[in-house]
Amino acid sequence: MGKEYKVGELIYDGNIYDGMNTEIADFPFYSHWLKKRKNGNILELCCGTGRLTIPLALEGYNITGVDNNTSMLKQAQEKASELKVTVRLIEADMRTFDLPEVYDVIFIPFNSIHHLYNKQDFFNVLISVKKHLKENGYFIFDCFNPDIRYIVNSEKEEKLIAEYSTKDGREIVIKQTMIYENKTQINRIKWHYFINGEFDSTQNMDMRMCFPHELDAYLSFYGFKSSHKFGGFKEEIYEEKSEKQLFV
Repeated sequence: MGKEYKVGELIYDGNIYDGMNTEIADFPFYSHWLKKRKNGNILELCCGTGRLTIPLALEGYNITGVDNNTSMLKQAQEKASELKVTVRLIEADMRTFDLPEVYDVIFIPFNSIHHLYNKQDFFNVLISVKKHLKENGYFIFDCFNPDIRYIVNSEKEEKLIAEYSTKDGREIVIKQTMIYENKTQINRIKWHYFINGEFDSTQNMDMRMCFPHELDAYLSFYGFKSSHKFGGFKEEIYEEKSEKQLFV
């Protein structure tokens, strides 16, 4: 369509990412489901800086993390080394990864599927996951439940979404604007970064909205049997006003 959708490089700066993403409300949920294959091989796609990977490894899971960003993986390795925990980290694209092992659980946390900007990208992920998943294994992921009213209201003004300090001593302020594209289902989000009191840059944080029946249909078509669909990390029943979609 002649448009480039992406996530800006500054967003993937390891220290800036970790400074913003300190919450691990999803950790108990993933740990609970991974316990069903406690002694198995676990694969996390889009592991980033090891926000979940490292705590799960510390709990004794045999976990491998995959991400396509060198900076994020470097940060994850440094954190793992500091904690003296062994984690296998691989640089690869979740659409095309090709590993020699198969896994008991494969999961994609933290809304990462929203960065698959067209249907074929998502289909390629499902094909790759299916290839690497053991029979009767679990494929688990979470994403937002689209709220078009929220998106439309958010288009009307710039919103402050974060203020924090990074490990390397930077003071970060992020303000957000967005415009939704009906045709592509992509929310064109822009994060405006102020570092140490001065404007630094505007970074794209584009996200494709994934609608409930759409995801149900894609999963069924590629042979995945839905065990559970939750509306939150406390395993709330999924309903229209749920903030999240959690697929098992």
